[in-house]
Amino acid sequence: MRVEVDQERCAGAGMCALTDPEVFDQDEVDGTVVLLEPSPSGEHRRTAREAAHLCPAGAIRVVE
Repeated sequence: MRVEVDQERCAGAGMCALTDPEVFDQDEVDGTVVLLEPSPSGEHRRTAREAAHLCPAGAIRVVE
């Protein structure tokens, strides 16, 4: 599994960082998504999928 983010598409809602702060963070300047772990393991796989589902801008993509 691999996680990809599109910072240009990101609206800065922060749902990803709230869902899994070990995989996602937000840029301090503009609030856009920062990917901390592109290949999450264990429970973080589930939460990365959840974050992708919750993202209002569709800026997170999970590739199986």
